[in-house]
Amino acid sequence: MAGDLPPTRRVRWLARLGTALVRVLGLTWRVRVLHDHDVRRFRSTRQPIVFMLWHGGLLPLLYHHRNEGIVVMISEHADGEIIARIAENFGFGTVRGSTSRGAARALLGAVRAVNEGHDLAVTPDGPRGPAKSIAPGSAVVAQRTGAPVIGVGVSARSAWRLKSWDSFLIPKPFAKVHIAYSDEARVHAPDARAAADAAQNLHAVMSAAEQRTGG
Repeated sequence: MAGDLPPTRRVRWLARLGTALVRVLGLTWRVRVLHDHDVRRFRSTRQPIVFMLWHGGLLPLLYHHRNEGIVVMISEHADGEIIARIAENFGFGTVRGSTSRGAARALLGAVRAVNEGHDLAVTPDGPRGPAKSIAPGSAVVAQRTGAPVIGVGVSARSAWRLKSWDSFLIPKPFAKVHIAYSDEARVHAPDARAAADAAQNLHAVMSAAEQRTGG
């Protein structure tokens, strides 16, 4: 059915379907949050955070962090439009663009969002991988704004994994979902170019978050 619709209507239809599916599944998930003291500390002082998460773990995190006013950087590709609409349905703001398309505009929008007091969520391996690679966007935003970077890991033993480049995670009904956060990291660099060169150092941030999920 969706394939027979015009592109714009098809995106709307899939976004509504995706939102409904995530709402129904999310109501059944049993979520355990681990090592979130830095998140709570920064939130208490209204210090914006740059969250990093792998693209494959995006779905349960959209549900868990719904209606918190977080801004998500999402690509301008066709699948990105669907994800953006789902994110907006869950109360997220969006900045459109990626390292491969609309990069400069996306970085400016992300920096503006953080400077206005919003947390920012970035999938550094999106929109097309390689999986668990680090593009420089999150490091550049952190350098320009002075915001702390916190990695987010998610795991669910009872889950579907799509046969996509990112092994997209969909926890099954009543799954135990573990969400864990890294310690804060700062990007100390004299300029944006140096920050981009240092982006690979943020692998340690993501590894720490993943290990804490126990997945």
